[in-house]
Amino acid sequence: MRTLVKRAVFAPLLLVVGAQAQAANWEIDSAESRVVFKYSYEGTPYEGEFKNVAATFDIDPMNPASCDFSVTIPIADISVGDAETLDYLMDLEMFDVDQFPTATFHAEKCSMSSMNQFSSEGMLTIRDQTHPMTFPFTMEMEMYDGQPRFHLTSEVTVQRLDYGVGQGYWANTATIPNEVVVVIDVYANQK
Repeated sequence: MRTLVKRAVFAPLLLVVGAQAQAANWEIDSAESRVVFKYSYEGTPYEGEFKNVAATFDIDPMNPASCDFSVTIPIADISVGDAETLDYLMDLEMFDVDQFPTATFHAEKCSMSSMNQFSSEGMLTIRDQTHPMTFPFTMEMEMYDGQPRFHLTSEVTVQRLDYGVGQGYWANTATIPNEVVVVIDVYANQK
């Protein structure tokens, strides 16, 4: 029932903002957005946050197949619970931040599976490894301070070893599983 109500609200909102939002460029509102990663160490769950993520979205909500997502994550700005963990993450056996200061995601193809459910096909680069990634997401339009903006949410699982994050001792998946869950909850304003 809630989904039906959301769809009923979403469609008229698109009509209201459609002219303004059509083929629009959007930029992440970093103050209101969060990109969190969840992992475990020896069976205990932990999480951290990618801070200062820069992202632009060229997407027409009325024609989502035509899209261009460009996301840059500054690895040095990771936030975790303690300095020791942060040191390990920055080290050459994990993210090797001195040599690879950013991770990126770029997509030029999107598809719509339902009223507010989408998927983009792109390339994720971490360290020196680039692999294709399907990025499913929910996008809802809203008005904020008299301007249209969208709220994008997603949850994806990244296999860290595919990207070289975890070499030597840290390649041991008994200590840190290969799967890292990334939870995205971002807002973007029209540029």
